[in-house]
Amino acid sequence: MEIVYSFIAASAAMMGAIIVLTFHKWSEKNSFLIINFAAGVMLTLAITHLIPEGLELNHNLMIFVLLGFFIMFFLQFILLFHPCHDEECSKHTGITSIAGLSLHSMIDGLMIAVGFEANANIGILTTFAILLHKLPDGITISGILLHKGASKKKIFDFSLLTACFTPIGTILGMLLFKNISTTILGALIGITAGTFIFLSASDLIPETHNCKDRIAPFMLFTGAIVILIVKYIVD
Repeated sequence: MEIVYSFIAASAAMMGAIIVLTFHKWSEKNSFLIINFAAGVMLTLAITHLIPEGLELNHNLMIFVLLGFFIMFFLQFILLFHPCHDEECSKHTGITSIAGLSLHSMIDGLMIAVGFEANANIGILTTFAILLHKLPDGITISGILLHKGASKKKIFDFSLLTACFTPIGTILGMLLFKNISTTILGALIGITAGTFIFLSASDLIPETHNCKDRIAPFMLFTGAIVILIVKYIVD
């Protein structure tokens, strides 16, 4: 089941590339809506689902939440693997970008495996959050490459290659995290929560300030409300 959901999440990045290649002007104008919605989903999921679930398994959870935050900080700002939302970006046009974004996709897959190891609801919600996160990533990366003059075939191949690492990460996670202790599982959930908080607060939410569309900030609240409704239903 985890593998199926990882392929669904991976397909979002491919969908982002296809949207850019087919509707470049539309995607350039509206990607901020998806970014803000994804930010609301990831932040609310971390606070209302992952952290409470993890605390039941590991009383030192918040240390691992902080660790997850710092891990993503290191990866993004030291290794520069995460996409910027700027057509003048020069970081994501070569071999380094392929390696970095492939690593990012693998981490996404690992987080899906952690979610399903906790329970099916957390796994599905984690997949949903990653899917929403990967869709605007696919749009912005493909937009940057298109702006730099890359061919449509190169953009498609780039997206396909990096997307494939999501199911690879999930398979790896299923092998590594199978039958682990509840304490370790709680720690992994905490790390996942920390990565979600970092991605939403550091990468996605700041894009709100660059958007002139006044509807975009409300999409963040919409994403949060969706997760709160889901929590109410499943609980």
